[in-house]
Amino acid sequence: MSSEILINVTPSETRAAVVDNGVLQEIYIERADARGLVGNIYKGKVCRVLPGMQAAFVEIGLARAAFLHASDISMPKGQTGDLQESKTEVPPITSLLREGQEILVQVIKDPLGSKGARLTTQLSVSSRYLVYMPDTQGIGVSLKIEDENERERLKSCLISQLEQGASGYILRTAAEGVTEIELLADLQFLHRLWGKLNERKSSIHCGEPLHEDLPLALRALRDLFSPDIERIRIDSGETFAKAVSFSEGFMPECASRLEHYKGDRPLFDLFSVEDEINKALERKVSLKSGGYLIFDQTEAMTTVDVNTGGFVGHKNLEETIFKTNLEAAQAIARQLRVRNLGGIIILDFIDMEEVEHREQVIRTLEKAMSSDRARHNICGVSELGLVEMTRKRTRESLGHILCEPCPCCEGKGYTKNVESVCYEIFREIMREAKQFETTQFLVLASQDVIDRLNDEDSTNIAELEQFIGKPILFQTETQYNREQFNVVLM
Repeated sequence: MSSEILINVTPSETRAAVVDNGVLQEIYIERADARGLVGNIYKGKVCRVLPGMQAAFVEIGLARAAFLHASDISMPKGQTGDLQESKTEVPPITSLLREGQEILVQVIKDPLGSKGARLTTQLSVSSRYLVYMPDTQGIGVSLKIEDENERERLKSCLISQLEQGASGYILRTAAEGVTEIELLADLQFLHRLWGKLNERKSSIHCGEPLHEDLPLALRALRDLFSPDIERIRIDSGETFAKAVSFSEGFMPECASRLEHYKGDRPLFDLFSVEDEINKALERKVSLKSGGYLIFDQTEAMTTVDVNTGGFVGHKNLEETIFKTNLEAAQAIARQLRVRNLGGIIILDFIDMEEVEHREQVIRTLEKAMSSDRARHNICGVSELGLVEMTRKRTRESLGHILCEPCPCCEGKGYTKNVESVCYEIFREIMREAKQFETTQFLVLASQDVIDRLNDEDSTNIAELEQFIGKPILFQTETQYNREQFNVVLM
């Protein structure tokens, strides 16, 4: 498979795209005035402790206070060994924090919608191959390194470089196949970085960052590069120079694959990335067979509906449905990555009679999702015939980054029809006629509403004028949307 990373840089925005065989698989966007916060370490101040939620809100200098759950507060170091999730009972939040307390916290989830950032006090810093967690003990290995011999080799290499009782480390997926010398260089870099952070933490004030993660262009090299990546194209000379310096110091295997793109065509036009981004903002996704998908993202969950559309097949209905579902499973996995959809996801495949067909569709979905960097869990088919799954959400979806609720429908996805708005105006006139003394009424509304009042509803208006004994005038307001109107007393 031919894979490339494309990095497009402008003064106000940086975008990184992962392309496989010319098809967009992932897109990352970082704007100068709204950089991602995940990985940043701040000195915060506890502003509110909520015993009923086992959580606290912490001020870290953002527009909204960030959320810290008791389970994300670091405990005393345990025994050395493999890193595992603690199953011990979490102490009451009131015994861990108090209002006004100053603490060091790290962002693990960016603000999403109306929710503030999610925090932890279990601090960590990352390099190419390692994650260093000074408040933990033990060594963990990325689950994506599946070879047991390689996992043991990496742990042995790292242990040989550590002192007895050293702090915790996680070997990242990128560490697979690296030498002991390369691990040692990463280890020394992390220790130097943590030493500098320790020196600075006493001199910064609440709400100030102690440590900020790399900008997107360099973060893409660190996190997205793999031996499968053939080329990394960057269209900014300044960013390219920074990438070369970064890769020579930390990722020498990546340096030879960097390329400064100087072509006349915009970089993202080479593989129709711009078109794919625009398609990823639409509800409907067309399949090659003629079928289609419908994506609906809500606060609680995302739903995906599969339809045969114009695909009629060649054999029978069951075979047509089966082939549509197989194609849909692969398309859904890609769309989840491109759109960066997370949380609870419900997939409504077309009902299949044969058990083997249902199982094969699930296997196809699992295989297509296996390359997803985000942690996910596919729960199988429910009693209602729906496939339930979850996908970890750590940043805003593509739609939330690039779009905002429609000013006309306010995000509902629909508006009242003209007839309903006219009838609301009738009721408002009746209401005001009973409450106030006036000589006439003036209705301010959008053009299509005024047109209907003067045309189809002209008879109703005449009857209403006779009933209230007052004339009714109309005036078009070009700035009003369909649902906006005012009834003015004159």
